[in-house]
Amino acid sequence: MIDLLTAFPGISLGIILGFVLQRGRFCMNSAFRDIPVFKDYTLLKAVVLAVVFEMIIFHLLALMDIVSLSPPELFWPGAIIGGFLFGIGMAFAAGCASGTTYRVGEGMMGSLMALLGLIIGGYTTENGILSVLVNNPDLGLRSTQFRIAAADGSSLTLGNVFGTSLTPILTWGIVILLTGASIILLVWKAYLPWKKKGNKIDRNHLLERIFKGGGWKWWITGIAIGLIGSIAIICTTVIVEMGSCNAYPLGFIGGWNGLLGYIITGADTALSWSVFLVIGVVMGAFIAANIAGEFKLRAPKDGKVLFLQFVGGTMMGIGAVFAGGCNISNTLIGVPQLSVASIITTIFIILGVWVKNYSYWLEK
Repeated sequence: MIDLLTAFPGISLGIILGFVLQRGRFCMNSAFRDIPVFKDYTLLKAVVLAVVFEMIIFHLLALMDIVSLSPPELFWPGAIIGGFLFGIGMAFAAGCASGTTYRVGEGMMGSLMALLGLIIGGYTTENGILSVLVNNPDLGLRSTQFRIAAADGSSLTLGNVFGTSLTPILTWGIVILLTGASIILLVWKAYLPWKKKGNKIDRNHLLERIFKGGGWKWWITGIAIGLIGSIAIICTTVIVEMGSCNAYPLGFIGGWNGLLGYIITGADTALSWSVFLVIGVVMGAFIAANIAGEFKLRAPKDGKVLFLQFVGGTMMGIGAVFAGGCNISNTLIGVPQLSVASIITTIFIILGVWVKNYSYWLEK
């Protein structure tokens, strides 16, 4: 039986996230690739802003005892190998976990092939023949012998490494002031051109920008993603406290693995928060693409590209399980919690993308 406490908020927030991803063209593969290849930092700025926004909100909520932070644990071989494999994979797939998912809602068959690879690779690594590479007591990349924890046994974070947890109010007060000033500057910068020209905000033009036209500005996308992540951590805290299910705020690999698990086994327990979230993302992207007139079933003319995207998706699925999560759960949720595991994974995801694009980088 479907748990409505999990299903309704999961699908609802997923639809909103899918809409924002599609309108903001938010994809970490593009963000990381564009740095060396095109010398373009636009999408990277959106990623950084989202992470900083979430960092502030997450810790404020934790200080007020509204949420309990749950930073990923560090299994160092999994973080390094999984992150690197995931980065190479998402470069071949031409999209990260979120980019691949929302582009399926746009009708891109290449992304659908990548998504199928991600689901198959992730499920077989978590539950199938490749699970020995993860859970084997002696050789598994996430076996207990490779776990590095804080002195008290908790997940390793920058907080318990450098001792910032001893002065949380002072530490986060400084972060809040600096980031608040940055956001005010961004908003002022966006508003200033209107003020100089003596323009009034045209509501029709505003709606056109939100629902149609080109993609959103990077700072709007970054703030929107950060806000969704903050809402997600509140929702999942409520779900866990009410005993509905174990839930992690945002994560795509867990959602797709759970959906395949439900299809195979029919067990309701597989229908976690993440399953409904990823279903909602595809729905939200489909809605956004149709409103903007951007939905179209299309596929690369070269079948080799489809095959490479499938292979890339498979690598992403395997790498995500090795690393304990995809780029969304690590970069967007783990890094704001100052998780050392997520920071290492994100670094190696970036390196994987760069290695895959190295030859193209040299040509530029």
